[in-house]
Parts: sequence; C-alpha cells; structure tokens
Amino acid sequence: MKSKEVSLDAALSHVKDGMTIMIGGFLDLNAPLAAIDRLVELGVKDLTLIAAVNAYPGGGFGIGKLIENHQVKKYIGSHIGTCPAAVEQYKNGELEVEFYPQGTVIEKIRAGGAGLGGILTPTGVGTLMEEGKQKVTVDGRVYLVETPLKADVAIIRGYKADKVGNILYRGTPNSNPIMALAADYVIAEVDYVVEAGEIEPDRVGTPGILVDAVVRGYGEEKTREIFRDLWTKNKKLA
Repeated sequence: MKSKEVSLDAALSHVKDGMTIMIGGFLDLNAPLAAIDRLVELGVKDLTLIAAVNAYPGGGFGIGKLIENHQVKKYIGSHIGTCPAAVEQYKNGELEVEFYPQGTVIEKIRAGGAGLGGILTPTGVGTLMEEGKQKVTVDGRVYLVETPLKADVAIIRGYKADKVGNILYRGTPNSNPIMALAADYVIAEVDYVVEAGEIEPDRVGTPGILVDAVVRGYGEEKTREIFRDLWTKNKKLA
C-alpha cells in the first residue's frame, strides 16, 4: 500500500481560509503542537475551530496561539475560560462561541462520524442550553436533540503511526480517536513513523482507513522539553 507519510506543509495545504477544523487534545495536552504552530505561521484565517476544551491555561500555547493571532472566527467547545485572548475577543464581539457541555461535544462529534442525525441528551434541559432546540420525551424523560458536528479537516495526535496510517496512542488519547471519524480529511501528527505491520493490530487506536496523512511532529524528546519548560514557567509565575 502507498505510504501516507507526507510533509507537514503538504498535509496542511488542505486547510483553507474559512474551513471548519477539529483539533484533538485536552487543554493542549496530546494536541498536535507542530501542526498548530505551523498553521499560525501559515496564517490561515476565518477558521471555525472545534475542540473539546480550549487552550492550556494562560494562553501563548497550542490552540491559544491560533486565537491570539485572530485566525479563528468561531469556536465550538465546552469553555474558553483558560484562554485570555478568547475571552477578550468574545467580549469584543470578535469571536463567535458555541458552548456545549463537554460530554455533549464529544457525542456530537461521534454522531457526525457515525452518520447519525443527532443525539438525545438530558444534559441542559431546563437551562439556557435548551433554547431553540427540539425536545423529545422518551419513557417520560425529556431530552434535547443535539445535531452532529463534522469538519473539513481534523488534526489529531498519536504516539506512533505506521506508513499506512494506523495510529497507536499512549496514555489518554483524549478526543483524538473520535475526531478521526468526523472529518473529510484527517491529519495524524505522531512522534514516530514505522513500517506497516510493526504496530500490533490489537494496539491500533485509529485504523489507517480513517487517516489521510501522517506527519512527524516535534518528536517525543522535544515535546517533553516543551512541556517541561511550560510547567516550570507556570510554577515560577505562581
């Protein structure tokens, strides 16, 4: 089979102004940091960004860079409070925000990947979340109908990939596997790329059929260094 490993620029050439993109991770942990940094350099703008949660606290890191650089016109996720730039832009009317409970965000993405017309959830009934939404009663309980979320491009992060796109995760994969189902084009950033067959089948977290491009990120050692410096800096600031 043809190798799916490509350069970062070749993969990101699929991200165009005005697109909807998903970025995996949780507070930028297990997020595709190299791809994010390159998107900032490329200056792709007017993006709708879907991320389960927002940036690492304090800004200046990960997806916070995209927001600080005014490349995101709309954010869909569960909060913006950890990203000062997002809060300020929202207050100034520069950033549109669509909030959902964290579990609902993930289920909406899962529904998009599964081809479902939506999900039923009791979360949000009787709150502002129900405004403008259809409600359904099942066995005497009221549910909100939440529509699916899909994207033009999903950028996910794994630990290792083989050349045909099978992804192995290490630790908590966060939202990465679910996002691989819900986008037209899927980019997987990894620390290591190995030959096809070197990843044991029962350890594959995302099968290669869902992945369009495999790119090498900063690598395991540099990523450790990035987070070590980040956490040391935050400790000093505290």
